[in-house]
Amino acid sequence: MRYKHFRNANVDVSAMAVGTWPIGDCGYGTVTEKDSIEAIHAMFDNGVNMLDTAPDYGVGHSETVVGKAIKGYDRSKIFLATKCCASALTLKSARTGRGYCRDGRYEDVLYECEQSLRRLGTDYIDFYFVHWPDVDTPFSETMEAMKTLKQQGKIRFVGLSNFNKQQVLECEKVVKVDVLQPPFSMVVRSSEDLMKWAVQRGIDTCTYGSLGGGILTGAFRTAPDFERRDPRNFFYPFFREPSFGKVMKVVDVLDQIAAEVGKPVSQVAVNWQTQQPHVSTALCGVRTAAEAVENCGAFEWELTDAQIQAINAAIAANLDFDGADRSR
Repeated sequence: MRYKHFRNANVDVSAMAVGTWPIGDCGYGTVTEKDSIEAIHAMFDNGVNMLDTAPDYGVGHSETVVGKAIKGYDRSKIFLATKCCASALTLKSARTGRGYCRDGRYEDVLYECEQSLRRLGTDYIDFYFVHWPDVDTPFSETMEAMKTLKQQGKIRFVGLSNFNKQQVLECEKVVKVDVLQPPFSMVVRSSEDLMKWAVQRGIDTCTYGSLGGGILTGAFRTAPDFERRDPRNFFYPFFREPSFGKVMKVVDVLDQIAAEVGKPVSQVAVNWQTQQPHVSTALCGVRTAAEAVENCGAFEWELTDAQIQAINAAIAANLDFDGADRSR
């Protein structure tokens, strides 16, 4: 495993982190609690030291499974990340009965933190992210709540997910921001400038969708027909034509490099992602121990500069779209 130093947080984090949206049983195919826990353990056993979850992943289910998975491990050696302000478990959701709601109010942030701590079975969270900006609440109010949680010792570091540059600057007027969690991969590059700007300021990055919902692993060769509730139907629209065919031209190059090095396509994709200088750690979702071991094997080798350039050329020639719909 390779590690990168998070400057504002002053901690060393594995270059790949466990992503747990799939294990929230949110429609990513068949997922069992047993397989999920074994997958998390395999990531830990192969040197991964950061795990990211959220109340929105299965309406608390992912956090509950994560809580079971971390039992028996030295908590001080695991960087646990979760989120607030965007799910069907916010106070606004309870009050309105509307289901999913964004709620960045002071009282909600404190309330959600307590609920996450309970589901996770821990007394502190390392990285606490505001999952999505609540534009109906002043960011100063949300950040005052984050500051309070830091002072109480319930969270260690402040994170922002899906925030733009101006929103980050507003938040920084109240409390230091330690890490951003933007979407970024070969097929989603709209946050690249934001990430480079953040890293220059000492704010590290934890990318989500790092393998494009699996499309960059070589697992799909024809446009798939997912079940209705699968998030890849709406969150990652490049699984549909004409975008799917364009992505496959990039995957063809990944295939060629995989053949050259004698490694799986997924490891080529993981290496490209984690060798980007503006990626501090990359979230990779896993559903089984076999997937976890395969992904972690990427850190036994690296892409050459020429191989990275070949992938970048394929991206530039074929991917003229931003492949994510984040309008939720």
